[in-house]
Amino acid sequence: MSANIPHQNARPPRVSVQAEDFDLSAEVAVLRAGDARVGAVCAFVGTVRDRNEGDAVASMELEHYPGMTEKSIEAIIDQAVERFGLFGVRVIHRVGLLQPLDQIVLVAVTSAHRGRAYEGCEYIMDYLKSLAPFWKKEQTPQGARWVDARVSDEEALARWSTPAV
Repeated sequence: MSANIPHQNARPPRVSVQAEDFDLSAEVAVLRAGDARVGAVCAFVGTVRDRNEGDAVASMELEHYPGMTEKSIEAIIDQAVERFGLFGVRVIHRVGLLQPLDQIVLVAVTSAHRGRAYEGCEYIMDYLKSLAPFWKKEQTPQGARWVDARVSDEEALARWSTPAV
């Protein structure tokens, strides 16, 4: 094994669902470390907005079904790797109580070329927005409300002709 290529076991899991924040630079560095095939890295970081549907948002609380959520995201990653020829993928989704400006999600991918990296990243993110088993509750001046996937999110997912996982 080359000294420049980290041992496969040294790599983090592809999916983490966690309360803790993440460091974009550190995650991307680990994702591409020692892989000379990588010609492109695409990363998306989603943050909690202070407004949604015209209302102020004081906080957002996210829940998930442990085990099922990770398995579901792993399945879409497998599809993305096969479909777009991705070399590496890292998805981190936070749960718990989050405030506006907090990072909520990271999708990072590597590939040989930028087009496939862009597509792979967008494909995974479209799935996360529409079908991943997370439940989001916002606190607004009018009270708490559950957040559903938007029609635009479902339309974005439909263009990939992706079956529910």
